[in-house]
Amino acid sequence: MEPKKPSQSLAESTKLVLPNDTNTLGNLFGGRLLAWMDEIAFVSANRHSKRVAVTASVNNVTFDKPIKLGDTVTLRAKVSRAFTSSMEVIIDVFIEDKVSDEIISSNQAIYTFVAVDQNGLPIAIPGLVPETEEEKERYNGALRRKQLSLILAGKMAPKDATELKALFS
Repeated sequence: MEPKKPSQSLAESTKLVLPNDTNTLGNLFGGRLLAWMDEIAFVSANRHSKRVAVTASVNNVTFDKPIKLGDTVTLRAKVSRAFTSSMEVIIDVFIEDKVSDEIISSNQAIYTFVAVDQNGLPIAIPGLVPETEEEKERYNGALRRKQLSLILAGKMAPKDATELKALFS
């Protein structure tokens, strides 16, 4: 299988925050944003793997800035690293300032998807070759994040986490 570039998995979606999307403070429900992130991350994972991909984990979500009623929100997802059958997808969320047209980063999330076959079993996917500095940074960080997740889940011994050990030695 020929490796792919992160740009081949790029998926974007723009949403308008409506009243039924908000809480009593007029902010976007966190759960609604998580659902939007999951949807766009699936599209990205599917573009990379060309397979059905299922959400394996939500590894990190940051809620840096509130998203308000009436805001225009853009979600941008790209595969940051591909492993044997799993992919890390990073979703960046932006708000469009209505007056200045400035694009403001508001949230970020890291999801893991697994590509599956028609029987729901994991299936091999293409590798990933990062191109930009940001893509290379995210690619390298993905292995550390995966090793940490495996340690926390009890599926890897800390002594075997070569990437994490390298940070501290």
